[in-house]
Amino acid sequence: MSIKYTPDHEWLNVEGNTAVVGITHHAQDALGDVVFVDLPEVGKIFAAKEIAGVVESVKAAADVYMPVSGEITEVNEALRADPSLANTDPMGAGWFFKVKLSAPAELDALMDETSYTSFSAA
Repeated sequence: MSIKYTPDHEWLNVEGNTAVVGITHHAQDALGDVVFVDLPEVGKIFAAKEIAGVVESVKAAADVYMPVSGEITEVNEALRADPSLANTDPMGAGWFFKVKLSAPAELDALMDETSYTSFSAA
């Protein structure tokens, strides 16, 4: 298990050839109270950096980008029912979707926690 981060403030928890994806603490803090999430369709295939969903808050709406290429294998129905999970537990119960990696080498271009912390503090 390893966690990677994108410049667009998504996180990935990678286990084998599957990754769980969500938004970071930094992203949910910037957005404020999340009131709606639009999650991708299970079975849909995305290329890295394509828009895979939307998160809306009382302050703004933001796209959720696919951090790596792959196929959506599961979405978080609990998050759809209770979008506030993205605020209360963004890196746990507030995950967005799971993706089966089609190009694992793309993970090498993402940040580790130390790099992301420096990046998001800038």
